[in-house]
Amino acid sequence: MQPSDTLAIVTGGVSGLGLAVARHLVSQGGKVALFDVNDDKGPAAVEELGAGNARYFRTDVTDEAGVAANVAAAKEFLGGLNAAINCAGILGAGRVLGKEAPMALSTFQTTVMVNLVGSFNVAKAAADAMQHNAPGEDGERGVIVNTASVAAYDGQIGQAAYSASKGGVVGMTLPMARELARFGIRVMTVAPGIFWTPMVDGMPESVQQSLNASIPFPSRLGKPEEFAETVGFILRNRYLNGETIRLDGAVRLAPK
Repeated sequence: MQPSDTLAIVTGGVSGLGLAVARHLVSQGGKVALFDVNDDKGPAAVEELGAGNARYFRTDVTDEAGVAANVAAAKEFLGGLNAAINCAGILGAGRVLGKEAPMALSTFQTTVMVNLVGSFNVAKAAADAMQHNAPGEDGERGVIVNTASVAAYDGQIGQAAYSASKGGVVGMTLPMARELARFGIRVMTVAPGIFWTPMVDGMPESVQQSLNASIPFPSRLGKPEEFAETVGFILRNRYLNGETIRLDGAVRLAPK
């Protein structure tokens, strides 16, 4: 699909990687519906992107009925729906056997619910809407892009919940792409490495330099714009389907 034709839902869309994706799509002439739970940053994101180009929808991605209702509302605002980019996620860090006690099951469940179940929930609701689109070139009706993490492959100590949730995102990419192929809907996943986020911005400079040094080349953190450009490339290139792209500067995470 051409960037100017993109009518997209972006989850986690008012900050971080999600906002970078929204900026990229709007800059190319697309429109975006921002799904997030951050009521403070939502209006600011819409103001930056332009009210005609973006709208904020308070959305808990784990709420099945709420997501379905907001997908319908987003489609109405956008004038259609042909892309869904899942960037909503939480870290859910914690050791299986913590100093005080084993990890509370609720921590593991919450991480999987937001990162994996939330991605599936938005993807299925978006696909339900996209299947009715008129087919474009190659019969394409829509694209779903999920966000995993390199932790899906080489998770560190303390990332059991996070890695499991992101590994699930990787695992559902191919079967979902195979199933939705008959509708002309592609499914792709991006697995970013260590990216520059507000969380990293607050770390001591020594920690930031250590992170930079751990990345083979380029020896720096990923830029949100680079993630956004990768999503844009996926949207444009119809032969990308059913695969996860590592975007990580060749980093492989150490055990800790």
